[in-house]
Amino acid sequence: MGTVVLSGTVVLVVLGFGNQLYWLAAVAVLYLYVRHGRDGTPPTPPGPTASAAPTTYKAYRERRDQQAKWERRYRRERPLEARRQERERSG
Repeated sequence: MGTVVLSGTVVLVVLGFGNQLYWLAAVAVLYLYVRHGRDGTPPTPPGPTASAAPTTYKAYRERRDQQAKWERRYRRERPLEARRQERERSG
């Protein structure tokens, strides 16, 4: 499939020397191919949210419990900052 898309793009680029509309078509074909890939699914976004997304309820619970543990530890180790953040959130 990739070979067909690249060959079609080359043909559109060559034809684009006579008609600029073919250049736009070539760009559109490449954009769609890169955006949706070979299998038709959009690529996952980069960053921690892509790899950390829970796929099961068990994974979700583990992440939720870990986050609660970190928040409790933060409040215990930094009581003044935690109170200030709570005041800012409440109004």
